[in-house]
Amino acid sequence: MRRLFLAIALCFGALTQAQADDLQDVLQIHADQVAKPSRKSVGPLLDDLADSGLPNAPIFLEKWAGRTVWQSPDGVFFYGETDGDDISLTDIDSGTASTQPKDGFRQIRPNGGVRRLIGTALVQFQLADPDLARRETAVAAIARSPEAAQLAPLLASIDGEPDVDLRIRKTQLARFLSARFGDTPQARIAAIETLSKDTSVEARSVLNQIVQTTTGVATAAPDGNVARILDPTQAPAVFYDRLIQAGFAPPHTTPAMIRATLEANIIDGKAGGVPLAQLNTDAARERAYASLAKEGRAQPLVTDQARDQALAAYVFYDLYDEPNADITAAAAQALASVEQRVGFEQAADLALDGLSLASIYFLAAIGLAITFGVMGVINMAHGEFIMMGAYTGYVVQLFIPDYTISIIVALPLAFAITFGAGVVMERLVIRHLYHRPLETLLATFGISIALQQLAKNIFGTQARPLTSPGWLDGAWVISDVIQISYIRIAIFVLALLFLALILFVLKRTRLGLEVRAVTQNPGMAASMGINPDRINMLTFGLGSGIAGIAGVAIGLYAKVTSEMGADYIVQSFMTVVVGGVGNVWGTLAGASMIGFLQKGIEWLNPSNTLAAQTYMILFIILFIQFRPKGIVALKGRAAAD
Repeated sequence: MRRLFLAIALCFGALTQAQADDLQDVLQIHADQVAKPSRKSVGPLLDDLADSGLPNAPIFLEKWAGRTVWQSPDGVFFYGETDGDDISLTDIDSGTASTQPKDGFRQIRPNGGVRRLIGTALVQFQLADPDLARRETAVAAIARSPEAAQLAPLLASIDGEPDVDLRIRKTQLARFLSARFGDTPQARIAAIETLSKDTSVEARSVLNQIVQTTTGVATAAPDGNVARILDPTQAPAVFYDRLIQAGFAPPHTTPAMIRATLEANIIDGKAGGVPLAQLNTDAARERAYASLAKEGRAQPLVTDQARDQALAAYVFYDLYDEPNADITAAAAQALASVEQRVGFEQAADLALDGLSLASIYFLAAIGLAITFGVMGVINMAHGEFIMMGAYTGYVVQLFIPDYTISIIVALPLAFAITFGAGVVMERLVIRHLYHRPLETLLATFGISIALQQLAKNIFGTQARPLTSPGWLDGAWVISDVIQISYIRIAIFVLALLFLALILFVLKRTRLGLEVRAVTQNPGMAASMGINPDRINMLTFGLGSGIAGIAGVAIGLYAKVTSEMGADYIVQSFMTVVVGGVGNVWGTLAGASMIGFLQKGIEWLNPSNTLAAQTYMILFIILFIQFRPKGIVALKGRAAAD
């Protein structure tokens, strides 16, 4: 700003005339700076252009940086493009085009440093440009390469910014720049304090830049803003290397170096004047090495003791790059507050991930919970019903290109198809194997393999797309730390709807009453006129249909392949067993426990998800040992079976 005021004061009279006329007049005042620009001389010209208020000044800056400005033999500046031996010229002010022989015209070629200054000045023009896209580009350029000169024009452009989102972004960037480049320490500290609640990556980067340090070593504690004094005894080898790099000490002589030097200087059975037979101790080898060092045939001997003495003679420190201690103290305090908030937000983000995974497991397991709880059937083909539902959604989208409508159609259709498949499976296979769990397991496992192969024959082995509607694209971004995809939110909402629907069916309908009766005491239910065989068929079909709907939801999030059911069958059984067999609330509790547990273990061991699943299974095995009936145990006479 001081440079701008000085330029205005020196060129006031000329600029007044320039403002009244055109851009060419301003350029002629600084003709030498335009024709032969340098980082030191171009400043007054850029300031005068900013002060001129001419609408074509930004265009000139773009052309100048792009090296398309030419100077005629009589010193007039044009925009130009070469065409063989001729040059197509455009008048800077009027835009009049002409063609002239290239002889005598000179192209202006600013270097990289000047172009960066031009870019900074151009950003200042673009901040107030009527075009929103240009203003957004200017703000993005400031965010990429913040400089002190950008602060004043950025602040000046905030009040007149008509776009609300861009005004918020400008205000945020102004805080960042004020924290680093404010005019006074008080202004910088005030800006830094506003960042103590900002958990964005940019805010943390600004604070980290302010508290950035440089490691040094000296014979005494240095003057300036010292961040900390380091203790060299914590890592003597590392700190001694710093002494060597600073030229304060010779290299440390290790036992291996001593041995190699002695071996290279063996003469007449001696090394360093000491017979080889006597070189059987470290002390003897050091004496021989010291003798060689005195003769100039080895580097000076630096033992561990000498190294420690050298370290004690120097002070190792970290010095803030920022000289003002008040500013670095405020930045350190703000950074500590931000890191604490980031920790809380990471915990919240992890909780959201766990909740999302729990909702997926709940959808995958709720059908199995009904089937397994009521009938006691170990259905290893449950995952294939999930796969059938996902493929149903894929086929529907082949005929209905509108993804929203296709999903609405696919959900009930997937239920109908998998419900029918479940009823057929129960009538043909399952009802002949009641109370024979081993045979049931083997039979359903064979059915699952057959269904997988059938899917491969029909759809192939490659993953098929089940595309979500456009309104589910992206994620709900709460902050730079907390965000969750809209698809996961939709799956969570769908899980809640299923929970409410299943509770309504089981608690408020006759079918639910009969299902609960058969679950708690099949014999007593039969004596009351309830047909357990019919209830088992409907229950198995209901559980299979729910798995089909879950497949549509899961297919929006995961890959749709013939093996996708195998990815969820183990977790589904664990959810049912851990939560409590035959209990909806138990399934919800089990899904929550497994989802949060898996995400927690993955957070502790992010590089190995397979190990995380292994740890989770081991934990569940231990949990079942202490609570074999699950989190929510079944009540009634059947609970004692």
